[in-house]
Amino acid sequence: MVTSKNHLKPKEFMFFSMVYQKLMHQKPYNILLFLLSILVHPFTYFIYRNKKHSNTYDQAFELRSQYYLENGLFAHWQQSFEQQEIAKASFFQEAASSSQIQQTANELAKQRLQQLVDQDLQNEGIQPLTYDQFFNQQLKNKYFVALTFLPAVLFYVVLILCANPFLQFIIERILQSFIVIVGVATLVFTILYLSPFDPARNLLGVEATAEQIANFNRIHGLDQPYLSQLWHSLSGLFTFDLGTSFAGKEDITHSITNKFPVTLEIAVLSLLMAIAIAIPVGIISAVRPNSYLDYTFMFIALIGLSIPSFWQGLIFILTFALKLQWFPATYNPQNWLSLIMPVIVLGTSITASIARMTRSSMLEVIHEDYIITAKAKGLNEFKVISKHAIRNAMIPIITVIGLLFGGMLGGASVTEKVFNISGIGSYIVDKQFIPDIPAILGGVVYIAITISIVNLLIDIMYAFFDPRIRSKMKKS
Repeated sequence: MVTSKNHLKPKEFMFFSMVYQKLMHQKPYNILLFLLSILVHPFTYFIYRNKKHSNTYDQAFELRSQYYLENGLFAHWQQSFEQQEIAKASFFQEAASSSQIQQTANELAKQRLQQLVDQDLQNEGIQPLTYDQFFNQQLKNKYFVALTFLPAVLFYVVLILCANPFLQFIIERILQSFIVIVGVATLVFTILYLSPFDPARNLLGVEATAEQIANFNRIHGLDQPYLSQLWHSLSGLFTFDLGTSFAGKEDITHSITNKFPVTLEIAVLSLLMAIAIAIPVGIISAVRPNSYLDYTFMFIALIGLSIPSFWQGLIFILTFALKLQWFPATYNPQNWLSLIMPVIVLGTSITASIARMTRSSMLEVIHEDYIITAKAKGLNEFKVISKHAIRNAMIPIITVIGLLFGGMLGGASVTEKVFNISGIGSYIVDKQFIPDIPAILGGVVYIAITISIVNLLIDIMYAFFDPRIRSKMKKS
């Protein structure tokens, strides 16, 4: 390989080269880095081609080839291949001219020569300098970095960000979330596009004329091809310009901005309530398995999983609102007491699920060898559980919490309908029977964005709770 003066540069000038070499082993980054530095490559490739004649490998290859040509080995191969081609043509009774035979023999001899020379140089440790290796060498040169920084500023920004494994992990998750959101939006739009429901007919009524329906479709772009409508919808989502709904001509972005915080508030409070109750209950049940407390807690959890949320909500309204008059029957933004019943109803099932998962995960952990060793060293039970067992049992619990939170956002419509809450869940349900495509798409996608953010936080918590994940991130 060519020895460059850039190899002697101090370590601070090898930063970009080291990160680039690490990322080039991953194909997605290989493509991304090439595209981000595409303005620089014509310049570097021109230099690479001009300097190729000074390559140690090329010089050694030429000298070794010349040696085999001068000692008659190449001529021997050529003559041997000519005899083989003549014998082959005679056996298959094919007509072949002497010039064709010589040309074929010459090509086969060149291939043999190249294979032999490559093998010799490889055994001697001499490798060809590829363009990627040459470009990587240039990144060690501070003058090259200074000259190409502006044309390839995004390229260098990616290298700087990916130098930190934890930051690279977060960036990759953000990009994956973006892809998921686009996929969800495309899938939802396609389902609505193929739906047998006719928005114009549903809104204008059965007595609407063909001209009125055609005019409605033209105003809202429903007469355009599928790809045009899809592009318009996706571009509106990511520019926060969702347009107006089919029904009521309301601004969709404004409606979602008003309705989504209500659903998010109830879902977060329900989740916090579930975590505060379920994790201690699950730990107690695991520490005292098959005890009275264990049976009691798990029986209550089973009831919580079995109760339909709409039935539980109605029972709560009849009991605590109408009979006892402790809480308002419907949601009122000005009265915080009206949040208590919806939060409890929405959080009941997830509390039961988290409690059962906590118990199961803790039972697996407390029988591990390191827990037994910690007890054998004389640590009391509280320290063993709090410092060793809980931390290692949290990974599956965190996973379940993330999944249940996403389910709460998507399934809050039932609770919102029972308690007359004007949230995003009931908003989507009201719009889906039209179907009001822009409104539904906006609501679903912004729920997907929130779930993606929650999953990103969960992935970060994985690395926080499990040192093995942090170790893998650093080694990757």
